[in-house]
Amino acid sequence: MRRLALILCTSVALTSAGGATVEDLAWLHGCWHSTDGGREVSEHWMKPKGKTMLGLSRTIAGGKTVAHEFMRIVEEENGDVFFIAQPSGQKETSFKLVTVKSREVVFANPAHDFPQRVIYRLQEDGSLLGRIEGMSKGKERAVDFPMQKTRCD
Repeated sequence: MRRLALILCTSVALTSAGGATVEDLAWLHGCWHSTDGGREVSEHWMKPKGKTMLGLSRTIAGGKTVAHEFMRIVEEENGDVFFIAQPSGQKETSFKLVTVKSREVVFANPAHDFPQRVIYRLQEDGSLLGRIEGMSKGKERAVDFPMQKTRCD
């Protein structure tokens, strides 16, 4: 019975964002890649260190870089964790960590135009699903980015 209670407490603690740290997202570290319809997307994440993970992505189409993004996951002094994205030279946007599980993390910013949620999910087969979702022009919208782990070149 004591073992079951410990398992349940651990599960609840990992589900809510309270108490989560950047270290809890170490499974995101590494290099990820996808190819879809002539577009090639690479996303690289550094290991957590100094309460920060740094990431970047690049999208290639027709032999040219058509999009890029600089990303940070930071743990603030008060314990809040944020995903901060700056896509293709635009102004950066922060998304607060709202849910973390052993293989999934959800960041949200309800005030942002689109997306309002950024999700990363490590799949059972070791692949990574990145997903952005939220309301756009009055309709719920989602975009998936399935990626495979690859060598960091």
